[in-house]
Amino acid sequence: MSAGLEITGFLLSLTGWLIIGASLSNSYWKVSSQKENVITTSNFYENLWKSCASESTGISNCKSFTSLLSLPAYIQACRALMIISIILGLLATVISLVGLKCIKVGSNDERKKGMIALVGGLSFILAGLCSMVAISWYAGIITAQFFDPLHGGTKYELGSALYLGWAGSILAILGGAFLCCSYKGKKKSKPSIYRNDYSTAQNASSGFMGTRNSKNTMASRAYV
Repeated sequence: MSAGLEITGFLLSLTGWLIIGASLSNSYWKVSSQKENVITTSNFYENLWKSCASESTGISNCKSFTSLLSLPAYIQACRALMIISIILGLLATVISLVGLKCIKVGSNDERKKGMIALVGGLSFILAGLCSMVAISWYAGIITAQFFDPLHGGTKYELGSALYLGWAGSILAILGGAFLCCSYKGKKKSKPSIYRNDYSTAQNASSGFMGTRNSKNTMASRAYV
């Protein structure tokens, strides 16, 4: 049962980590559409690295964020959290592979492999939490600006990358929890009081029977 739980948790975590990586490279973290006339529509979309604009005619133009210090603080923080999430997910993948019982790598001791899998599960949970915080923070800023009547810039809506990131974070956290639950510590053996008492009684009974048999033997010899 624990081996199946390990494999399920690892596959869920790995899938979530890959989805988080896909959301990081996705261009549609926030989107906005503006109709200039009946024929032409301009679409604006951004992610953590660049800002793009495209028209319905097929013309698109992207501009990368060149200056790190000129960016808002929340974008810098979201960048850092997403990169940390990707690194933690990579480390968790390697650690969990070593800790899986079905893979004969490293130690053959099930308890040690279980501890390694536990560390991998915790790393996956941390990776999912980092990406969850980053994406939720970014989505909160977009929502606050959209409903702010005093906001003079372009009002954006949530892009598809945020939904991918949420799904990946949930899968990573859920899979990491499965890996942690598959770990079983060394159970403490119960006190062997009754077993010792039973052994003592059995030995005493054996001694008594041996003494009785020897007496019977001696009596039969005397009779002869």
